[in-house]
Amino acid sequence: MNDSSFRRFIVPVAVLAFVASACGDDHDGGGGGDDAASATTSAGSAADSGGGITVFAATSLTEAFTAVGDAFAAANDGSTVEFSFDASSGLVQQIIEGAPADVFAAGDTANMDKLTDEELSGSDPEVFATNLLTIIVPAGNPGGVTGVEDLANPDLKVVLCAEEVPCGNYANQILASAGFEVTPVSLEENVRGVVTKVTSGEADAGIVYKTDVTAAGDQAEEVEIPADINVLAEYPIATVAASENQEVGEAFIEFLTGDEGQAIMAEYGFGSP
Repeated sequence: MNDSSFRRFIVPVAVLAFVASACGDDHDGGGGGDDAASATTSAGSAADSGGGITVFAATSLTEAFTAVGDAFAAANDGSTVEFSFDASSGLVQQIIEGAPADVFAAGDTANMDKLTDEELSGSDPEVFATNLLTIIVPAGNPGGVTGVEDLANPDLKVVLCAEEVPCGNYANQILASAGFEVTPVSLEENVRGVVTKVTSGEADAGIVYKTDVTAAGDQAEEVEIPADINVLAEYPIATVAASENQEVGEAFIEFLTGDEGQAIMAEYGFGSP
């Protein structure tokens, strides 16, 4: 990560999704969220107290969370959701250093542990999705990659995430299990950096999440990693203790882990917890 103080407190990667619902005329600052009759209605009641939240989330969640935020705002008058997407390692460090966030969704349990170890979580972490790793290649697979063993070919340009980033940690586990040493031409700050290098033709292959290949559309192809050496990525979420809008943060998590939120995550290729 760039260690300038300015970089740490500005939203990295420049992916912001502002999702707002229409303002209701019956919310004038009163709190009306006491009834928890069902997952959907209780989330709506809690969030109807109004207010906006900022969700710090792993880069691989960009498309799915944008859709979840849209649906959440549509179901909850007076609430807004803003997302900051980047590597989990960078986001949790920003929270530790005081960056304003209401909810943190990590790409692995290790970075969520950093939040809880500092006693900065406002709620108990809850795993809400899973993912698998895969090899991404440009459309047409010009490098002829057929498996993990090909990534050790010095004639291929391979990019990986930096080791402190979840996708980099997972990639290293896979390569260790496969018994191959790979010398990447670059180490990216988040998984989207790997996707960009591959789809632009700057690299022949990289290791990313399966959902990233799906999101890349016809710009990329997938070379599957065998199950016996693959890694199951787990995504935990929690509110941030310093948040002044715990109620809406908890409502967002409840919506995400409920039927509608889980259906959206499945549409984007994520597995259930």
